[in-house]
Amino acid sequence: MSQAVPTAAEPAQELASKIDLLGEKMATVRDRMGRIIFGQSQVIDQTIITLLAGGHALVIGVPGLAKTRMVETLGVVLGLSEKRVQFTPDLMPADILGSEVLEESDTGKRSFRFIQGPVFCQVLMADEINRASPRTQSALLQAMQEHEVSIAGQRHPLPAPFHVLATQNPLEQEGTYPLPEAQLDRFLMQIDITYPDLASERGMLIATTGVDEEQPTEMMTADEMLAAQRLLRRMPVGETVVDAILKLVRSGRPDVSDIDEVREHVAWGPGPRASQAIMMAVRGRAILDGRLAPSLDDVVHLAGPILRHRMALNFAARADGVDIDQVIERLCAPFA
Repeated sequence: MSQAVPTAAEPAQELASKIDLLGEKMATVRDRMGRIIFGQSQVIDQTIITLLAGGHALVIGVPGLAKTRMVETLGVVLGLSEKRVQFTPDLMPADILGSEVLEESDTGKRSFRFIQGPVFCQVLMADEINRASPRTQSALLQAMQEHEVSIAGQRHPLPAPFHVLATQNPLEQEGTYPLPEAQLDRFLMQIDITYPDLASERGMLIATTGVDEEQPTEMMTADEMLAAQRLLRRMPVGETVVDAILKLVRSGRPDVSDIDEVREHVAWGPGPRASQAIMMAVRGRAILDGRLAPSLDDVVHLAGPILRHRMALNFAARADGVDIDQVIERLCAPFA
């Protein structure tokens, strides 16, 4: 299996050593978060992978599953500044991005001063993002894609790194504004949170209702996180994995797919950004598992979170009782 070769400026052995060290560091981050967030190991892994890949995540789960707690813990453990915005129908773009105010000096001179909104942080939790109006959602879209905001014709860069972890409640859809496909595609992963198992919920019950509760501690800094994101991009990826990513994504498009289930049940499939997302995420999973290169298993494991929100089923699928996870499972069958 051929692989991308590191540049001459960085020998393979030196690159492998850096990846090993990063893997050990991220393992400690995962362990620290696991002591505070109970029964959500897969969610923790997917969130860490998303940040390593430099992306944003859409977190879907019912209330009370520690979504807010996870974001707060993540910010502390990774040394990133975090803020939370509760999205509501009356939330305006300026409430997130910031606004200019007119000030008058002691000499009577007037000037505008820009006051930064909560988006100026490194981890932004957009709580119940689908409750905000499309106007507010589109304002956040520019920040997610361009890592800057425009106010009164002036561009203001956001801190680096910058990540949005948006949440949605799957139960209550009344009074919500579904996210447009363009914004959904900006999220590297859709992370579904389910209820913890009995043993984990028991451990959480005991650990969080006593006198002493485990508190997060800083394990990394923002500069180290940026260095980790740059290192991830230098990880070699085998041709077999690259071909699998391309075949997987392209097979999900009904107009070119050779899979009957896709042509019959999929209204529209994933675009090229899905391939980029998988390419980045499989590297992150390899680092988290202490490996020097991603494998086909990484592609299969991450196909669901990356493709789930980038595909839509048609009426025939709903009539036949087919859901999106069944379609993705069929896409992954040749690589399992």
